[in-house]
Amino acid sequence: MAFKKKEECPKPPAWLTSFSDLMSLLLTFFILIYAMSSLDVAQLEKFISYFQPERKMFVRKTSILPPINPPPKDVALKIKRRIQKVLPPWAFQIVITADFVKLRLFDKIFFKDATYTLTPKARQALIEVANVLKKLPENSTVRVEGHVSKLTDVKGGVVRDRWELSVRRATEVVRFLQAHGVDPTRLSAAGYGDMKPLYTWRQPILLERNNRVEIYITLSKRKE
Repeated sequence: MAFKKKEECPKPPAWLTSFSDLMSLLLTFFILIYAMSSLDVAQLEKFISYFQPERKMFVRKTSILPPINPPPKDVALKIKRRIQKVLPPWAFQIVITADFVKLRLFDKIFFKDATYTLTPKARQALIEVANVLKKLPENSTVRVEGHVSKLTDVKGGVVRDRWELSVRRATEVVRFLQAHGVDPTRLSAAGYGDMKPLYTWRQPILLERNNRVEIYITLSKRKE
């Protein structure tokens, strides 16, 4: 007589397998949503603040105001009044924007030939500029840029090429301003050779005016 072996563990119903798969998929779906979500810290802090005691507010009695810079137009007018006493009108230009004043000083009256030696007129003009710069707030900066025309012949001169000439001219102006009281931490120099001309027309008189030094006086905006 044969005996049927009793099953140790009965098989689960078919619907339970599908239900388990469905729960696993739902759990995976919610984990994925949670991982992709971002916590709104501001809303969380606001919610937590409802359960905290009120804090006493203390009003500061002292405050430090940043220095107030003069408008660029006022700075430009001061420079113009001083510099026009020394240089003719064609020897300089002043450009005004909302943030800085740009002073252009042209070569013919400012440097000797293809050198970086300042002329007596240039020294007088820079002394007047230095007197204005010394009175500006400490958060203002002065950047001097040297530019050289493609017509400038530097062969056999004191420099190797136009790049070096532009750098030496800018550096010479920076050193002169420093020697006359302008804070050296606010000064910087750069040279661009003949890469940034003012005029590109084939007119020798205009091309010659590409020889210049530009002084950027940046007036930092007041922080709120």
